Amino acid sequence: MFGFHFPENFNYPYTSKSITEFWRRWHISLGTWFKEYVYIPLGGNRVGIKKQIRNIFIVWLLTGFWHGASWNFVLWGLYFGVLLIIEKLILAKYLEKVPTILRHIYTIFLVIISWVIFAFDDMANVFLYLKAMFGMNGAGLLNSELIYFIQTHWVLIFSCILASTTVIRKINIVKNKNYYPIIKNIACIVMFVISICFLIGSTYNPFLYFRF
Repeated sequence: MFGFHFPENFNYPYTSKSITEFWRRWHISLGTWFKEYVYIPLGGNRVGIKKQIRNIFIVWLLTGFWHGASWNFVLWGLYFGVLLIIEKLILAKYLEKVPTILRHIYTIFLVIISWVIFAFDDMANVFLYLKAMFGMNGAGLLNSELIYFIQTHWVLIFSCILASTTVIRKINIVKNKNYYPIIKNIACIVMFVISICFLIGSTYNPFLYFRF
């Protein structure tokens, strides 16, 4: 509104095919800041392999602390630090030979695990949640609660999946028409109204970053 231009901060991270690619697409401004002000001043990847591993650990330890003064954030940061080191030293050359769909599943699986660590301050709850995700809490992987959730939220789930991919961006047929700006503005207004409805329908919806 005031004429400022800001670089894109998220570039479809859920289309990534490795954890390294995921962090090139997720929270780009944060990653760039740590790279320019911490990783490179420490020597980056121009030092020996041991110091390079040290630098990655320091960056991701600080990334965890940046999100909050809680052990789950520290563990979350170190979790990604370990994964990135493993990819850099071992997996990178093998991942290139793996089919794209399998690389994507591998990435999404590890990212989802990370959000569980990120979500709970109490590590006991982290393990309980992970057990439930893998059907080890006695309820199994498929039960009536899951079916009910899918039936009542399928529109939202489908919308989230669609919006996290580049499908919409690749649809350029309408852009060639004169009425494209009108359709775009109407779509934005509709999404805004739907978002407000979801907020009103939520009984408790605290601002996320109050935790950090």
